[in-house]
Amino acid sequence: MALFRYIKEGENKIAGLAVFALFYLFIGCKTEKKEVDKELEAKPVREVVEIITNSMDFQVADSISSGWHTFKYDNRSSETHFFLLDKYPEGRTIEDTEKEIGPVFQLGMDLINEGKAKEGFEAFNKLPEWFFKVAFVGGSGLVSPQNSSLTTLKLDPGYYIIECYVKMQNGKFHSSMGMAKALVVTNEISQVTPPEPTLNVLISSNDGIIFKDTVSSGSQVFSVYFKDQITHENFVGHDVNLVRIDENADIAILESWMNWADPKGLISPAPEGFTFLGGVNDMVAGSTGYFEVDLAPGHYALISEVPMARSKSLFKPFIVIN
Repeated sequence: MALFRYIKEGENKIAGLAVFALFYLFIGCKTEKKEVDKELEAKPVREVVEIITNSMDFQVADSISSGWHTFKYDNRSSETHFFLLDKYPEGRTIEDTEKEIGPVFQLGMDLINEGKAKEGFEAFNKLPEWFFKVAFVGGSGLVSPQNSSLTTLKLDPGYYIIECYVKMQNGKFHSSMGMAKALVVTNEISQVTPPEPTLNVLISSNDGIIFKDTVSSGSQVFSVYFKDQITHENFVGHDVNLVRIDENADIAILESWMNWADPKGLISPAPEGFTFLGGVNDMVAGSTGYFEVDLAPGHYALISEVPMARSKSLFKPFIVIN
């Protein structure tokens, strides 16, 4: 009897321990699940809209939701490109661009290339009134061949055109060679949130580009705040392009090349000694865009695609250190 009682007590103890263990595991798993759920809730949504260029094209979805989006622009081509998002006034489409916008810009550029600058700029007076209602709402800065960029922007519902107007060697705009694509932004709202910046940039027509002289290497998230926006002499607003500068590279050549209205400006190939790593394209006053990049030690600059960027303080050199 004593042995039987001992065995029964042992069984009861074992059963009790088993129940306790199961209870502990249940509570532990539940607590762990709550912690994981909280971590997932706290973690920002990271969905990426891919844009791929193989040659003179934009491979991208036909429509996306409104709100914040991170765009990964993968330039797999042999030429330097960017993408710019143009928000069109209601009722206008890419067909209107092909009929009324592209030919006017190309005519003006052809005249400028022929040395007839006055006639070329006068040709831009033929642009239709609705063109001046187009809003430029960001995009990637210039991206060198076989490089990619990450740019985060907030988009309202509407009809957009994605374009690149870098020029071919014969002076033809990339947009007229296929680098113009319609994108519809729907009323559905994305769950994406903007990234947490590690570096802040301010840009304005009065102050130029305000940024640090020295930053650390590694992964960095730039926020770019557009304090204001104006139309410069080459019919575009200021933007921010990140460029790595090789030793002995000529900054004057880069500055001239950044002006598309110059016959040799924004024309393929890009000048040697410079590698473009993205940035944030034209945005309206009060807007903020973000771009992300892994910086290696070296010499860099933020530069706008405007005439005489240095005299406007729209050229900001800086050093990346270990």
